[in-house]
Amino acid sequence: MKLLKTLFYSLLILFAGCKSQNNSEYKADIIIYGGTSAAVIAAVEAVQSGKSVIVVSPDKHLGGLTAGGLGYTDTGNKAVIGGLSRDFYHRVYNHYNDSAAWVWQKHSEYGNKGQGTVAMDGENRTMWIFEPHVAEKIFEDYVAENNIKVLRDEWLNRDSGTVVSDGKIVSFATLSGKTFAGKIFVDATYEGDLMAAAGVSYHVGRESTAQYNEQWNGVQTGVFQHGHHFKSNISPYKIEGDPASGLLPRISAEPPGEYGAADNKIQAYCYRMCMTNHPESRVPFPKPENYDSTQYELLVRDFATGRKDWFEKFDDIPNRKTDTNNHGAFSSDNIGMNYDYPEASYERRQEILKEHQNYQAGLLWFVANDPRVPEDIRTKMATWGLAKDEFTDNGNWPHQIYVREARRMIGDYVTTENDVLLKREVPKPVGMGSYAMDSHNVQRYVTPEGFVQNEGDIGVHPPAPYSISYGSIIPKKEECTNLLVPVCVSSSHIAYGSIRMEPVFMILGQSATAAACIAIDKNIAVQDVDYNELKTVLEARKQVLKLKKE
Repeated sequence: MKLLKTLFYSLLILFAGCKSQNNSEYKADIIIYGGTSAAVIAAVEAVQSGKSVIVVSPDKHLGGLTAGGLGYTDTGNKAVIGGLSRDFYHRVYNHYNDSAAWVWQKHSEYGNKGQGTVAMDGENRTMWIFEPHVAEKIFEDYVAENNIKVLRDEWLNRDSGTVVSDGKIVSFATLSGKTFAGKIFVDATYEGDLMAAAGVSYHVGRESTAQYNEQWNGVQTGVFQHGHHFKSNISPYKIEGDPASGLLPRISAEPPGEYGAADNKIQAYCYRMCMTNHPESRVPFPKPENYDSTQYELLVRDFATGRKDWFEKFDDIPNRKTDTNNHGAFSSDNIGMNYDYPEASYERRQEILKEHQNYQAGLLWFVANDPRVPEDIRTKMATWGLAKDEFTDNGNWPHQIYVREARRMIGDYVTTENDVLLKREVPKPVGMGSYAMDSHNVQRYVTPEGFVQNEGDIGVHPPAPYSISYGSIIPKKEECTNLLVPVCVSSSHIAYGSIRMEPVFMILGQSATAAACIAIDKNIAVQDVDYNELKTVLEARKQVLKLKKE
């Protein structure tokens, strides 16, 4: 019956969600901008609710970071992951239950270590750890099974492409000249470009602690909660102890700012690296054309203090691969080099991405080859490389950088640390989060004592899973009545540090589209959707909105 229902809806959508007579004009009930995990899940919900939908993706590959290297799922309590998000992890489970999935190692050799739970949960038929290409295949399966129309490599015309009338988005155009008109729009990008183009309010950077009565927002000098700081006194100068020699690369000459103060800086980005030490699947680290070993002098000094934790975040994923994340004071996190990314032009963003790739590729090469690296670390690093069967059209390099934050909507309801820490009741919940309020380092500076230090590394755990309000995925009514934003949600910087997890984005993507469908059926603003009706729909979809009290 479910299959017949899906086929029926697909046939309806085949006729409803198609091009107009003008080959450059497209119409559908719901237009989703973005190629992230949230975008795909939102589209699936639209189809299964009987609505026509078009996904307009600036990316060629679907799935965002879930398919871009983050295979060691970052989330807290898996019990709060429901709906289509949970179905995704069930599909991962099914994939790895097939012996054919284990190419470079036996299933029995993998182990079962996950984050907060086992990697493969047989009782709940979910798997939380996976290879990038497996995730991408699942997203493509969703598209094929639901006959979702996806236009790829289509970039929003951010200057003049968005038409807004009477508080509604009428249509938007892409740089290729195509236009997309719909009843409801969903911005499912990491950057919030459609939201911004529609004139919706947003924030970039850190709010002060006073703005939302928070403790962990703003500049956090002297707070070191993950250990990603310099634990020894290290000179920041090219000639140690000599300020006249100038600063080493990637150290700011500016003071960090007053504790708790607002700024326009954002936490560091990096690529989540899929690496392997299997000789038959390993591709040696490429040496960037513009390789400059002086970029890593600070790491040499860090190693000289006795640092031995280089391999700490080589998290195992199947087939002898890793999801390698940043770790330590000097790491793959490219601190301070992304501040203008959220608002930057496409051209400038590409420059930032290239700089990040060069930095990180150079770092990998440096650690594996430079004689100044301790021999034990260098020798072990040389056994690692890129995985030859991942990102095969991009030199085995991830196609998605980790945009940990960019724009954040200032919407109908702003989620703050007070929600995450359960200090207030959350109205109209449409999903849940549970991860720590996790901010990576924001800046690297010189202390008054003349040593190098990092700032911005925060990791505060909520006492229990928390709800996320419907108000945090919709704009203020006076700004736009037919837009939902399930990724660049309305939240403070530090609250977003918890919300910004890929399973949560999928949850909110589904909830956003469920609300959109009600708004379409009732011909009302997204702000006027009856919450009780929405709640009934979400619960029928097995979304988890609130944990039952024991």
